[in-house]
Amino acid sequence: MEWSNIAFAFGLTLFAGLSTGVGSAIAFFAKKTNTSFLSLALGFSAGVMIYVSFVEILVKARVELVGALGERPGYWATAAAFFGGVLFIALIDKLIPSVENPHEMHKVEDMEDAEKQKSSKLMRMGLFTALAIAIHNFPEGLATFTAAITDPGLGIAIAVAIAIHNIPEGIAVSIPVYYATGNKKKAFWLSFASGLAEPVGALIGYLILMPFLSPAVFGILFAAVAGIMVFISLDELLPAAKEYGEHHLSIYGLIAGMAVMAISLLLFI
Repeated sequence: MEWSNIAFAFGLTLFAGLSTGVGSAIAFFAKKTNTSFLSLALGFSAGVMIYVSFVEILVKARVELVGALGERPGYWATAAAFFGGVLFIALIDKLIPSVENPHEMHKVEDMEDAEKQKSSKLMRMGLFTALAIAIHNFPEGLATFTAAITDPGLGIAIAVAIAIHNIPEGIAVSIPVYYATGNKKKAFWLSFASGLAEPVGALIGYLILMPFLSPAVFGILFAAVAGIMVFISLDELLPAAKEYGEHHLSIYGLIAGMAVMAISLLLFI
């Protein structure tokens, strides 16, 4: 594997993770949240991730596993790895206390409510939210990295989708920390740093898995990544998109994301 491909994959993962800083910046400089835009963007991100998971990633996983294990065992292994990825991210979600779940939607206007709360409670909320986001970002980083080293175009699409979904998480960290400390820089950097878990997840995955990478391991990893991304889309992105705006806007965004992903894949045939 060429170092240039590895460096490119890490760069994409870093871009996706640090987009939490974009959400933090929006919280400080925007006077009002553009909920319609966020609803469309989150729906678009979900559409990209769902389409590419079923049409591209799962198919590649099945090809590798069938080639390594045979037709029947390969199909079974693909399905098992897919649902294994779903179970993995679902367990992470379950272990994070719901009160600090980073996917509870926040708006810039929430700053006015946050100002009235006790600073110790707000700081605790901000720190736990940052920790929760960091935990979620580990498998997302691995997903972006795995896709990018095998197919750069696919990696870019996934990185952009995950970057969009990280923006509201940046808002969720920065609002409580800012009003607990009164320090915009501290709130911004904590939000920014929580996204570093994404490239860290990619690095850990690379160090542990790359020495053992074979067609079978690659197939299992890719199928698990598809499961992770489908769960994130259905459990986090679409509910968030619906909460930010009208139901139809999130669906329009979803279809647009699928269409853009379909066209981009067709162009590279």
